[in-house]
Amino acid sequence: MKIKSNKSAAKRFRKTGSGKIVCRKAGRGHLLMQKSKRQKKLANKPKILARGDAKRVARLLPNL
Repeated sequence: MKIKSNKSAAKRFRKTGSGKIVCRKAGRGHLLMQKSKRQKKLANKPKILARGDAKRVARLLPNL
C-alpha cells in the first residue's frame, strides 16, 4: 500500500531547494489596517521551521 501525504499539511508546508521546510507566518489574514507596515512586511516572508517541528511535518509528508 502507498503511503499517503496528510493533505492539510501538504497545503501549508513546502520544501526549499536546500531541503528545509517552510510555511507562512501568522498575522496576514485580517485586521491589517491597524498593524504597522513593518509587522505586515515581516509576516509576508516565509518562515523556516525549527528542526523539531520539521521532523514532525516530514512524518506527515513522506512524499515531500
